Amino acid sequence: MLGGTFDPVHLGHLRSAVELREALALDRVHMVPASVPPLRGEPRVAPEQRLALLRLGIGDTPGLVADPRELQREGPSWSADTLASLRREYGGEARLVMALGHDAFLRLAEWRDPERLFALAHLVVVDRPDFEAALPAELRALIDGREVGDGEALMARPAGGLLRLSLPSRMAISATEVRRRLAEGRSVRYLLPEAVEHYLLEHALYRA
Repeated sequence: MLGGTFDPVHLGHLRSAVELREALALDRVHMVPASVPPLRGEPRVAPEQRLALLRLGIGDTPGLVADPRELQREGPSWSADTLASLRREYGGEARLVMALGHDAFLRLAEWRDPERLFALAHLVVVDRPDFEAALPAELRALIDGREVGDGEALMARPAGGLLRLSLPSRMAISATEVRRRLAEGRSVRYLLPEAVEHYLLEHALYRA
């Protein structure tokens, strides 16, 4: 599970999903757009359009799935509820992984029922190579005894572990910068998949 607002989806999101799948030998990566992200501002465009953009971005990429389940639920997009849905779908012995970026990881102790996340899945933190600050005390307590050193150790159990993973590309593309460029009528070429760029321009999304 790779969640996010995908507001809009860009090549950094998609490349990370591909590299996560390769690094952990995953069967598939569910890219799950959030409807109402509890700890972030309201996305700029409608959920249905963000899902359409995600599907365009994924195209025929093997193993990536645009998963609409959070858009089909009422209320905030609680990650534990999404993982519970995936756990019911795949069964108790499946290895489930929730991937998140380092900034989101630093706030994990603030999430709703964070212990439940580990009961349902492993957490994989996509590390930022330039970030070495100490973890908050509540976060250290939450992850105490859970961290493993590699993907093989992580997959020894269906859930409960934590792995910090550095991906090869770590493309420094910001959705905020993409939105700013679109609002100003500037080029977003090579920041987005071509099909996503065409849709955004055709529908004048994010224009000021």
